[in-house]
Amino acid sequence: MGRSHMADLSSTLFPLIPLRDVVVFPQMVTPLFVSRPKSIAALEQALLRDDRLIVLVAQKDPECEEPHREDIYQIGTLAEVMQMLKLPDGTVKVLVEGSSRVNIDEILEEAESFQARVTEQEESIVDDAQTKTLIRLAVEKFEQFVKSTKKINPESLLAVSGIGQPGRLADIIATYLGLEVSERQKCLEIFDSTERLEYVSQLLSRELELADLEQQIHDRVRFNLEKTQREYYLREKMRIIQDELNSDSEQTGEIAEYKRKIADSKIYGVALERAQKELQRLEKMMPQSAEAAVIRTYLDTLVSLPWGNRSRDVIDLKQADKILAQDHYGLDKVKERILEYLAVRKLSKKPQGTILCLVGPPGVGKTSLVKSIAKAMNREFARISLGGVNDESEIRGHRRTYIGAMPGRIIQAIKQSGTKNPVILLDEIEKMTRSYQGDPTAAMLEVLDPDQNENFTDHYLDAPFSLSEVVFVATANALDYIPRPLYDRLEIIPVSGYTEEEKLAIAEQHILPKLIERHGINTKQLKIPSATLRKIIQEYTREAGVRSLERTLATVCRKVATEVVRRKSTTVRLTPQLISKYLGPAKILRDNEVKGPQVGIVTGLAWTEVGGETLSVEVNTMPGKGKMQLTGQLGDVMKESAQAAFSYIRSHAESLGIDPNFQDTHDIHVHIPEGAIPKDGPSAGIALSIALISAISKRPVRASLAMTGEITLRGRVLPIGGLKEKVLAALRAGIKTVLFPRANEKDLHDIPDYVKKNVQLIPVAHLDEVFSIAFKGQTKTSMGSKSTRGTRLATRSTRSKQSAGPIRLS
Repeated sequence: MGRSHMADLSSTLFPLIPLRDVVVFPQMVTPLFVSRPKSIAALEQALLRDDRLIVLVAQKDPECEEPHREDIYQIGTLAEVMQMLKLPDGTVKVLVEGSSRVNIDEILEEAESFQARVTEQEESIVDDAQTKTLIRLAVEKFEQFVKSTKKINPESLLAVSGIGQPGRLADIIATYLGLEVSERQKCLEIFDSTERLEYVSQLLSRELELADLEQQIHDRVRFNLEKTQREYYLREKMRIIQDELNSDSEQTGEIAEYKRKIADSKIYGVALERAQKELQRLEKMMPQSAEAAVIRTYLDTLVSLPWGNRSRDVIDLKQADKILAQDHYGLDKVKERILEYLAVRKLSKKPQGTILCLVGPPGVGKTSLVKSIAKAMNREFARISLGGVNDESEIRGHRRTYIGAMPGRIIQAIKQSGTKNPVILLDEIEKMTRSYQGDPTAAMLEVLDPDQNENFTDHYLDAPFSLSEVVFVATANALDYIPRPLYDRLEIIPVSGYTEEEKLAIAEQHILPKLIERHGINTKQLKIPSATLRKIIQEYTREAGVRSLERTLATVCRKVATEVVRRKSTTVRLTPQLISKYLGPAKILRDNEVKGPQVGIVTGLAWTEVGGETLSVEVNTMPGKGKMQLTGQLGDVMKESAQAAFSYIRSHAESLGIDPNFQDTHDIHVHIPEGAIPKDGPSAGIALSIALISAISKRPVRASLAMTGEITLRGRVLPIGGLKEKVLAALRAGIKTVLFPRANEKDLHDIPDYVKKNVQLIPVAHLDEVFSIAFKGQTKTSMGSKSTRGTRLATRSTRSKQSAGPIRLS
């Protein structure tokens, strides 16, 4: 193996150009485009030299615009500038020929250009058997590479095959391979010619493997493409032959079946055009293709919709009244409004824009009322549950570009009903929520607007479908979460909770007969007297509706059925004394039955989504410096009501017989039990005032009394909402007297006569009236005297699980 020797060029300065993405090898002629000012200046300096030599070296980062010494490689090429041409855009095109490898000893970064001192690297010619074998193998590999890639001119083989020097052969092959700059630079930095040729041979073997793999992939793709084209050609040929023969085969098969379905379904307008267009696409497709399956699903959906099928309206008010009476007990005002709605639909031939919305607590019969409306109109019924819907596509449908796309819930409900004029129940409409996927309440605006829904376009169908004949009826538990634009399209019909007498009648006439039949027993095997039912209602359920009552009675029926099967008993008469045997101990204990007046405890009334509720307001005083603490998870409005009550008491302390300086010596703690439940609203104002006065003055509040009303700083009692639900809650809790704002007297006609007979309803307009009733028989001057603390509640309060949501004291 020969040794390389170095020529001394260190005394000479050469201009230098850093190159991006290019490595110039010795003995190679390479064109370059130069645009950086320093590089152009270096070229001009090289042309002024007699030998026209310049140093070309690759930079490590091609994105670097202003390279320095550390940004370029150590080994470069000394080259001669052969030609230079300035282009109109300022770029210079130059043709250079590599001369030799050089080691860069020093770089001078001048203002105009780079200058470098270099040492030339020269190599001796090696001629032995090993080198010759290596040269022959490299030439053979290069020949295979040229034939497999077909990207290199075959004439290049002639130039390569005639080279007997290993170093020069390695340099030429490296220029033809698509190598990275780092790999070319490494080839430049290997001074041993045999070692350099071995390295290039390894790179050449790698490129050969990649070329073979690429060819295999190309052949496989071409085969699949040719197979598809062949099948398409044969299919088209068969279709043309059938057309020429005018055979009857067109009327058979899948396409003929879809044509028949489209004709039978009475599709019209844009939808018919869509169906025909998709059918034509299906004819030209391979049956096994994924797109064909999507088109089939779309066509199946289109032809299954009731484009021309509708129910015949039969509106008979007498029959409708009879149906409502059979299915529901009480709810007279709701039934009256439904009959008015049906009467207008019977007389008016135009679709009504009125959208009824039944609002009330769970279990009061909202869903069954809508079913009765459909039954009375002789229409099909469909239910859409909107609870938890947070995607606009649930209403408008998904576009067919998505995998698994389907129509929205409106179109699905119509498809399910089989007619284009069903009664559709929009259940729990207030529980739709907005998310990043869109606002379903905004999409519902188009559905419920009679001016827009005639051309309702589902994203999946991509064609209008008229909703003008559909009767939409919505239900909700509360109106607080319904957006205002949607609320304006609804006619609200309140559905209040049932009284105890109504629950008793519903249980006797509806629930119990249905459960007895469902459990396979008869009225002889199970008899439940009215007194027993009343006790079950009072002690085992506390709700506005009757769902819990139905579940409780179902428990009794199951146990009786078990006894009948075991032949332990053939007849069960469930008396009040036997209830605990079948249902266990009482679950609801009367929390307001007191044996005497209470100090600092007042019963307030609240409204929740599941009906009215009673709640205790408790106040304690203790030595301190006038701090008032509010607990029980109270909202801001309720805290402000407590502050207003406290301010009123302080400003009227003298007239109330209270020490004017009581706040300087006492701390006050206001608590509303069941602290895990959020509470808010202004209607606890008078209850908070009376509880504060009672605790400060140690004067007991009259027993079996509840109150509701907002107060002002002047002591006026302002109106509240939900009076009927609150009074019903008081009746369920055994309250005998309820104080309410005088401005709410207009709401008394909504309260059943039975409730008015069992609960004394007293309107008040000012706190003075509340004082005279709450502290009946006691004078204001006695408020400062201590009295014996009243007897505690007979039992600890328990609240129905169904009212565990936020409490609103409206």
